[in-house]
Amino acid sequence: MSTAPVLAGVDGCRHGWVAVVGTVAETPRITLYPRFADLLADIPDDAIVAVDMPIGLPDRIAGSGRGPEQAIRRHLGRRQSSVFTIPSRAAVYAEEKFEIWEEMLAAHRRASAVARATSDPPRGVAIQAFCLFPKIREIDALMTREMERRVFEVHPELAFWRLNGERAMTLPKKIKGSVNPEGMAERRTLLAANGFSTQILEADPPRGAAADDLLDACACHMIARRLAEGTAKPFPDPPLKTETGARMAIWA
Repeated sequence: MSTAPVLAGVDGCRHGWVAVVGTVAETPRITLYPRFADLLADIPDDAIVAVDMPIGLPDRIAGSGRGPEQAIRRHLGRRQSSVFTIPSRAAVYAEEKFEIWEEMLAAHRRASAVARATSDPPRGVAIQAFCLFPKIREIDALMTREMERRVFEVHPELAFWRLNGERAMTLPKKIKGSVNPEGMAERRTLLAANGFSTQILEADPPRGAAADDLLDACACHMIARRLAEGTAKPFPDPPLKTETGARMAIWA
């Protein structure tokens, strides 16, 4: 008799990666992992991982970001601002070390220069996207063609869109950088209506993660379930490939 696969919904957070892990038959556990590799080492080799982080970096960008970002924005209405434009591989790897705020701003300017040189039309990098680069590089260093069988890029707002009958959420999750309680409640209600554990939805996030990080990880877990069932779809469909053959798609 085959056993249900372990599912992991994962979101990057201040102190690492917050993960909601478990099979469909059990209440999942919440764990914070300092490194993505720690998560992979802690779960079975056949576990399905749905992570809110860009996977697959092309050499050049045409238009408003990678193909997956362009493919999902049109579905999200007012929530499309949550979809950051990720630049080329060279831009993501342009600046890997900085210690203080002034150094980060200078590194951001240099990475933006590389991004503009490798995009058409030329586009710099939003500071929010730039702050994701260390975690993007962390996953990128681990990805292989074999890993693509179990690690999938997802996006929480596209997950909520899918769970909400392919309708974007009405309320923002954050307003001016602060959590919006009404938007959080709207999403918790939707997850509960789709069978997600209310025990987890009402839990406090682990130290080093915020409440919205945990909520996003819960949404990612629901897409991991769809991946296990074979009902998740890639955006775009079929997935794109980078110049090295790496898969590029956001799943929901």
